[in-house]
Amino acid sequence: MTSKKGEAPPRAWQRMLSGRRLDLLDPSPLDVEIEDIAHGLARVARWNGQTRGPHIFSVAQHSLLVEEIASALEPGLDRPRRLFMLLHDAPEYVIGDMISPFKAVIGDTYKSVEKRILTAILLRFSLPAEPEPALLRLAKRADRAAAFFEAVALAGFTRAEAERIFGRPAVAPETCKDALAPLSIGAAQERFLARFHAIDRD
Repeated sequence: MTSKKGEAPPRAWQRMLSGRRLDLLDPSPLDVEIEDIAHGLARVARWNGQTRGPHIFSVAQHSLLVEEIASALEPGLDRPRRLFMLLHDAPEYVIGDMISPFKAVIGDTYKSVEKRILTAILLRFSLPAEPEPALLRLAKRADRAAAFFEAVALAGFTRAEAERIFGRPAVAPETCKDALAPLSIGAAQERFLARFHAIDRD
């Protein structure tokens, strides 16, 4: 980042409630804490908050949904792969959840920052910095299925419209019906943390 002569460069870090200070340009795994991730993701709304119900549908809940769908698509996923599914959107605890059309407008700058933060998160929890292609394909399938179910159940899309945008999901709606009820911030945070620790103990 550049700054005018004599001026300090713009701040490129965020202080977390844990006391950690995460540098967005050069994030360190040592500054990543699961409690900060859970706290942040439970407060970030999917669909820019344009969902039905008394509570937002948070990225924390979306992450739980994606891990559930991925496990239904491929039963027997091991600990690293299930943990990757749960953490696939974890950078959003820092950078928020931008809807896909806006990501397309911003382009590569957003993607590069997101990738650096995700790499730091993966390394923090002893996961490969570069996930295998098959795992990325599974994450994309599960993510698109989750988006389909969220779109129809919560965001006002018709089924036909959701199928046109996200494709027809490869799992039955009954697989994740209970996971689509928006939770309070506190409940979403607790459920995300509980699932993380359950997977991590395996």
